[in-house]
This record gives sequence, structure tokens and C-alpha cells, in this order.
Amino acid sequence: MAQTDPSIREIVTRKRMMVFSGTTHLTLAEEIAQHLGIRLSDAKLTRFASGEIYFRPNESVRGTDVFVIQTHAYPINESIWEQLVMLDALKRASAKRITAVIPYYGYSRQDKKALAREPISAKLVADTLSAAGANRVVSVDLHSGQIQGFFNFPVDHLTALPVLSDYLRDELHVGDDVVVVAPDAGRVKTAERLREYLHADLAYIYKRRSRYEAHKIERLEVVGQVAGRPCILIDDMIDTAGTVAEGAKALAAEGAATIYAAATHAVLSGKAVQNLAEAPIKQTVVCNTLPVPEDKLQVLGEKLTVISIAPIIASALQAVFEDESVSEIFHGENQP
Repeated sequence: MAQTDPSIREIVTRKRMMVFSGTTHLTLAEEIAQHLGIRLSDAKLTRFASGEIYFRPNESVRGTDVFVIQTHAYPINESIWEQLVMLDALKRASAKRITAVIPYYGYSRQDKKALAREPISAKLVADTLSAAGANRVVSVDLHSGQIQGFFNFPVDHLTALPVLSDYLRDELHVGDDVVVVAPDAGRVKTAERLREYLHADLAYIYKRRSRYEAHKIERLEVVGQVAGRPCILIDDMIDTAGTVAEGAKALAAEGAATIYAAATHAVLSGKAVQNLAEAPIKQTVVCNTLPVPEDKLQVLGEKLTVISIAPIIASALQAVFEDESVSEIFHGENQP
């Protein structure tokens, strides 16, 4: 039997997973933890009278693989700062690896300079996450793929298209004659990927903008055969719902049959509820990457369906923890 050098001490360590959650979407975090077969780790997360955030894990995190779940929901700046405080505390408590889990990435639409003197705020968010202690980021359907390049460490980009397509096919029973429609030229690639999931046809809506007035759209033109056929408008997010509402009206004017809308992130700000309620959309399907207030759910009723993204996020976190491939979960189709 081989003798061990008495001057060397070998220790076989065990990997430990801990999952912490911010306050913006605790329901989603609990569902993710349930799919992982664990409980959310205990911590104290409070506010001082002045509004300052205080966070402290109630058990040791030394040497652990830590996941901090916080979607950047309204109020978005408060959500981001809360996650930064949590990351900093865990870094200083000697966590081995810290993964920021961000179902909806705040400031994602500010990913480039369109005008002089504009900020690139999506990069600023990336820098602050890195400075706070994140070693990895997991997010869902980033507004643009270039955001991954804002980080100097791994970013696992997940997509909700599998769960959205499953619901559209299995619950809404969209037929073989369905047309997937991009509401603008920027979403054609997303529409193309959903079309492949559903084995459907593709169309898109071209916005003819005014040459004389900024931000004014003179006409919407539907490119593709939609008359008499069910259509699905697909986008990464629904904010004020102006884009999908106008797109649905354009499809209806072209004689489309039943019109559905689908998106990953239900931001639903401003007049979103009114726009969705008045649009010729039979049903809008979104994921729970963001919490949808109960009053908005009640107003929209059956016109809005929220499906869970938790199984996909949990599968990705399990793969990260076990050092396995995340892209294999999506068969390599998770890049924007």
C-alpha cells in the first residue's frame, strides 16, 4: 500500500450550493429552489430607516457555490442596488463562486450609443455587478446578444422559447397554418427561431418612418402571407405594449385570423394594460421573469397568461453547479 508523504495533507472537499433571493420576485426564487430540491438560504435583508439596504446571510457561505436571484423589476434601480449589496456581502464572506441570476436584465435596451453623449447603461450595470463580486451571470432572453461581451467572465444566456412554444402548441393548439410574426425588423431572428420550434411560416412588420418628423411612423406594412391564418406576434419584452398592439392592428387589417402575442418579459409599464385590452389580440402569453401585479392580471383576465420560467432557470443553475454544459439544455439554440 502506497505511503502518503507526511508533509502533505490532502483534503477532499464537498461542493455546496446555496441560493439567496432578493425581494423583487421572491415567488420565482422559491419556485426555482423547489425545482432544485433545496430551500432558499436564510438571510437577513432589511432596510434602515434612511432607506439603506442591509444584507447578511445567517449561515456560513465560506467555500460555497452561491447563486443570487434578483430580477431587475420596478423600482429597477432599487432592485439592482439590492443585488449589488448581496453580492458584496457574499464576496466578503468568502463564497467560492458567486453567480448573479438575473431573469430580466435591467437597462438592457441601453446597450449602445444611438446619439452623441448617451450612456451605455447596460455596460455600466455589468461593470457594477463585476465590481460587487459576481463571477458569473445567468440571464434570460437578453435584449441583444452583445450584452454578453460587457462581462469579463462567463454569461449563461437562457431562452424562454421552449416553454413559450410548448404552451402555444399544446395549450392554445395553434395549427400547422400558423404564422410567426416579428413586430419589427429587430425581432426577425427571434421570430425565425420560434418558427422553427412550431414548424410555422414567417412574416414581419415593416415600419415606414417619417422622413420629416422624428419617431413618427407613417405606415406599418405586413410582409408575408397572413390573410385568414392564425398569427403569433413574438417579442423579447412587452413594455408599454405599443409595438404589439399596433402590430396586431396591422395584422387584423390584412385579414389575419386569430392573433396571439408572446414575449418573455412582461414589463407592462405606462398604458400597457389598456393597449393590450384594446388590441385585437385573443391572448398574450408571457413568462414570470418579472412579477405581474394582481390588479393588471385582473383587468386583462383571460387575455393574459403567465407561464413559469423556473424549470429552465433551475436546470441551468444545476448545470452550472455541476460544471456541465448549459447550452445542451437548449441543444445549442440559446444564443441571441
